[in-house]
Amino acid sequence: MINSSILEFENSRNPFDLRRDWMERCLSLATEYQTATELIRERAEQLEILGIPAIDSLHVACAEITNSDYFIACDDRLLKKSAHFKVKSISPVDFIQEVTGESL
Repeated sequence: MINSSILEFENSRNPFDLRRDWMERCLSLATEYQTATELIRERAEQLEILGIPAIDSLHVACAEITNSDYFIACDDRLLKKSAHFKVKSISPVDFIQEVTGESL
C-alpha cells in the first residue's frame, strides 16, 4: 500500500473524527510514501481534461507514478473512466476477488 500527500490532505478535510482517525491508522501501514510533484500535477491536469475531478486525478497520477499494481476506488463514475489510466483500476470487492480467487 502506498500513502501520499494527496491522501493525507483529503483525509485531513474529513469532518468525521472516527473515519479520519481510522484512515490515518490505515495510511500508517503503507510501505511507501509519495509526495505531490510537478510530474504528478501535470498528469493530473491531463486527467482533469477528460472530466476526472481534481482530487481523483491527483490520486490516479500518484498511483501511476509509483507504478502501483492497482488503483482501488469505490467511485463507480471514476472507475468507468479508468481506460485512460496507466494503472489497473478496480473496486475493493473486485480486488479481493481477484487476489483471493474467491467470489464474494
